[in-house]
Amino acid sequence: MSDVAQPFDRRMLEALICPQTGAVLEYDAERQELVSKAAHLAYPIRNGIPVMLADEARKLD
Repeated sequence: MSDVAQPFDRRMLEALICPQTGAVLEYDAERQELVSKAAHLAYPIRNGIPVMLADEARKLD
């Protein structure tokens, strides 16, 4: 297993929605997160895989 982070495939954005609200997600490349403005949550992307669990999401201000 490599320590190099896998890139996020932006095409996944077409299929992914916020599990809390069903809203469209925005990709934050700098923070490696998918942001749901509707739910005020940012879901982390780990090794190129979005973690779409509310318990793992960061709350937005």
